[in-house]
Amino acid sequence: MKPIKFSPFLYLFLVLVLTGVACGGISVNSTPTAAATATDAPPEATATKTPRPTSTPRPSPTPNAAATQKAEDFNVLLSEYKEKGYVTTTTGEFFEPDPFQEDWAQLGWYQWWPFDFKAKDFVFSAHFDWSIASATPEISGCGVIFGLQENEDHYAVFLDTSRILFLMGRGSNVYNVGKTRGPGTVNFSNPAEADFVLSVKGQSAYVSVNDVVTEYTLSADQTSAGTFAFSILSGTNKDYGTRCGMTDMIFWEPK
Repeated sequence: MKPIKFSPFLYLFLVLVLTGVACGGISVNSTPTAAATATDAPPEATATKTPRPTSTPRPSPTPNAAATQKAEDFNVLLSEYKEKGYVTTTTGEFFEPDPFQEDWAQLGWYQWWPFDFKAKDFVFSAHFDWSIASATPEISGCGVIFGLQENEDHYAVFLDTSRILFLMGRGSNVYNVGKTRGPGTVNFSNPAEADFVLSVKGQSAYVSVNDVVTEYTLSADQTSAGTFAFSILSGTNKDYGTRCGMTDMIFWEPK
């Protein structure tokens, strides 16, 4: 996993630290500047090993009203996204990851739990619920990693109580990805919950939080094709740090 040292108002990010086979983390540190630049490396993180998430195969022929309704709702979402240009087709394949629940308590660092597959264009939907052990934390929340490379270049999207944090990890640095259009902000209490959807198509990414969409433009020279992972960003060292749960998940790829 990747730890990151982070200050909540600015987006200057530091060095990736390789911390084990199954997980990654990054530390981020910010200073008052409009452009992200490299700074000194953070202290080396202790390696950890986290089991990879598992997934549930597509629903079996056995009648299951809840599963059927979930699939129908997702197909409606795909149709809406095609009309809006967020996907190019509604033809594809999906699987349902098992529910995810983890804690992470290292201030300003995030960790990830990768899957054993690679994806490029995709739609991921889930219900997030998260809580933070501190009443005054730095930015914290549930998130996902995509486009993860063997050298740990990646994109990361986190849902905090006040904003969407969209990051790009490249080499020894992590940068903020600014929004192209949409609010990019949210307003949740602690604990919080929300319906989250991430759609990636080419160099565009669309983040929906409770049906409100913010668009982001990805770097032309960094691919979105790579490993997908769950992630947690902690804004406190207190107690359990940040606790993240993800349920009702569907991961879909066009065909």
